[in-house]
Amino acid sequence: MARTLSSFTIAADGNGDYLVSIDDEDGETIELTATYEQLDMLGEAIEDALDDDEDDSLGTDEDEDEESEA
Repeated sequence: MARTLSSFTIAADGNGDYLVSIDDEDGETIELTATYEQLDMLGEAIEDALDDDEDDSLGTDEDEDEESEA
């Protein structure tokens, strides 16, 4: 079963990577090391998911948006 996110932190580790700490609602912490590129990809994936969710909840169609901008 999936755990619920409680909090997270991202800090530079001084070696060019980042330490990502993710806390769940039970107080357990997962620590991961990530590169700048991995964090950038994660940020883009979050943006895409939120944009898709926003489009779905607003009932917008991406094709219609592109036509109206032309």
